[in-house]
Amino acid sequence: MALLGSYTPRKCGIATFTKDLRDALSIELSPGTTRVLAMDDGAESYDYPSEVHFEIPQHKQSAYRPAAEMLNINEVDVCCIQHEYGIYGGNDGSHVLDFARDLRMPIITTLHTVLPDPSPGQRTVLREIIRVSDRVVVMSQCAEQILTSTYGARSNRITHIPHGIPDVPFVDSNFYKDQFDVEGRKVILTFGLLGPGKGIEVAIKAMAKVVEKHPDAVYIILGATHPHVLRREGNAYRNSLVRLVEDLGLENNILFHNRYVSLAELIRYIGVADIYVTPYPNAQQITSGTLAYALGAGKPVVSTPYLYAKEMLADGRGRFFDFGSSDGLAEQVIDLFDNETERHAIRKRAYVHGRPMIWKNVARSYIALARQVIDERDKFPKLVRFQRAKAIDLEATPELNLAHLRRLTDGVGILQHAIYATPDRNHGYCIDDNSRALIASLSAFDLTKDESIVPLVDRYMSFLHYGFNEGQKRFRNFMTYDRRWLDDVGSEDVHGRTIWALGSAVRRSPSSALTALAVRLIQPAVETVEQFTSPRAWAFALIGIDEYLQTFSGDTLVRRVRNELAQRLHKRFIENRDPNWPWCEDVLTYDNAKLPHALIVAGDALDDAAMRQQGFASLQWLVEQQLVGGRVSLIGNHGWLDRKGHRARFDQQPIEAMATIEACAAAWRITREDAWYERARKFLDWFIGNNDTGSTLYDHQTGGCRDGLNAAGPNQNQGAESTLAWLISLLTIMDLNRLRTLDDAVDPRGPLEDPQISSSPVATGG
Repeated sequence: MALLGSYTPRKCGIATFTKDLRDALSIELSPGTTRVLAMDDGAESYDYPSEVHFEIPQHKQSAYRPAAEMLNINEVDVCCIQHEYGIYGGNDGSHVLDFARDLRMPIITTLHTVLPDPSPGQRTVLREIIRVSDRVVVMSQCAEQILTSTYGARSNRITHIPHGIPDVPFVDSNFYKDQFDVEGRKVILTFGLLGPGKGIEVAIKAMAKVVEKHPDAVYIILGATHPHVLRREGNAYRNSLVRLVEDLGLENNILFHNRYVSLAELIRYIGVADIYVTPYPNAQQITSGTLAYALGAGKPVVSTPYLYAKEMLADGRGRFFDFGSSDGLAEQVIDLFDNETERHAIRKRAYVHGRPMIWKNVARSYIALARQVIDERDKFPKLVRFQRAKAIDLEATPELNLAHLRRLTDGVGILQHAIYATPDRNHGYCIDDNSRALIASLSAFDLTKDESIVPLVDRYMSFLHYGFNEGQKRFRNFMTYDRRWLDDVGSEDVHGRTIWALGSAVRRSPSSALTALAVRLIQPAVETVEQFTSPRAWAFALIGIDEYLQTFSGDTLVRRVRNELAQRLHKRFIENRDPNWPWCEDVLTYDNAKLPHALIVAGDALDDAAMRQQGFASLQWLVEQQLVGGRVSLIGNHGWLDRKGHRARFDQQPIEAMATIEACAAAWRITREDAWYERARKFLDWFIGNNDTGSTLYDHQTGGCRDGLNAAGPNQNQGAESTLAWLISLLTIMDLNRLRTLDDAVDPRGPLEDPQISSSPVATGG
């Protein structure tokens, strides 16, 4: 979680709140999971603690968006904004909107001021804050009513979380009095930054009458002059209060403690009080940290009836006096001193009411709300401003750019991961990615005849050859950057995916020498697949075998394995399907379209109409599951899609789009139906903006592809898997475009139609 607001050591009520909230969150969450962005008012150079990761000059508008970008780059899960008009720059604090609009993660905004009669500018700013926030938090029920009636906020976007308070014991005030030289005296307290508009002069005048009845009473006014007031007016207000005390002859009964104290010292000050007073003159005030702290410590509070006080002190938890009425305040204070039993009853009611407000509980409420908005964003993502696709991006197929493929490839092979667009050597290599890289480079050479691609083909093929464990007749997978294999045998899926790449090499090899090596590897590898139990391994192998047999159709061993694997896979579909679930498993996971893809090509090669039809039906159903009103919404890897309908919206992976594009392309090559081409083209558009957040995953500058789509937008790393998924997808569409052009040239009447295959929904039987 990230928190934006003013922050200690800045002397400001919001700064104290942000600090207390951050400390409470850090206790409930693991260390290092909260970071603070501090609003700087330029009054002085603050020595911020280590949890402050970023400082924003309040009046420098250009500083707000880089701060948001910093959170985006670090993939923060949720940002909690403290909103108070005065701590942000611009008209009515409008600069904060630049920050909020650029955030990709969910936003929780805590509203410290909700004005029932705002100016037009204040209304506009707060309405926009509400619009861009996933939730707004208020600390009083009256604030919620104002938000709905004055600002048009929907109640389901408003959450009530009380102002946090320290967890202090319920102790008698006499326990602390000797520490402040007020032992044996009746103590009244007000604390907070001092400035006009706090009503302190009303309380001072009331003391003249209180002292007449209780001469041992003492009123402690704790707090430094507000820094902004000090800069504008100096200590004029404080001096006026001192003169008032002198005029009333109350020097022995009113003590000014002109200090900004630590939390520990503040707790002792509150502890010493017999009565706490908030004489604020603003009837519309919707929160008060000082009142919350006093209530939570079990102090009888006497207050003007401003909105927050009326709510907090209801049901006998405090006393009220009219705004500006010194006599009314004096009357309530005297009555409480005269009625000790009632005073202690109020104390108890206040303390009990405040227990849910301790910071531990408040932090847990914020954490629960954060998890809720994160889950909601997964289900109902917002279009993100960051890297939003332009209309032109969706109208044209980007040109082939192998720059990032070359960037990720060194003398060994292609590295698995990248930090943003820079190769990350920490994770080394894997056969999975080198297999995909071989397919991509072969396809690129096949289409372009660019000789500079051939060394890449050789490098990836060399990696596959080195990864083959001849004793086991299996492929290894993971290799460290210093060329040490981490496994003797990779997974069944790794083996099947490598056969897919080798089959592609046999069919598209740029040289007879490379064809020979591919054949030498694929023959023992195919024989091993018969022992496998993974349907995806069968499917990968079947697609590679199909390509291999287009060149060496007479290979009886490979033909026999194809027949065996295809029948197994088809049987899985038949045994597991029902009219609403034409699938071979109970959960759709990864590389899903490879399964019907394998049935389509194997069924076509074997002239098995039922197998082929099952492939078409399942693929069409899979496509429909991932199209929402024309937008592509891939099945997320963070939970998948199960037979009961439980579905993960995110983390959407590029390989899902790639697999679907390839499968639809295979369906088009067999049927020549335009519907399959259109489906493939639509899934290519997922990479360039036709997705749940309207973001571009393909990076036009680097030629790479970002590693998946989350509710907050794309993962910014551009690793091998995602980049290769993009390249294979693009090359597949380019090849279809080439074939469609050839078809039109041969038959100007248009593509061929197969009357037995329909692009409309088909039955799952057969």
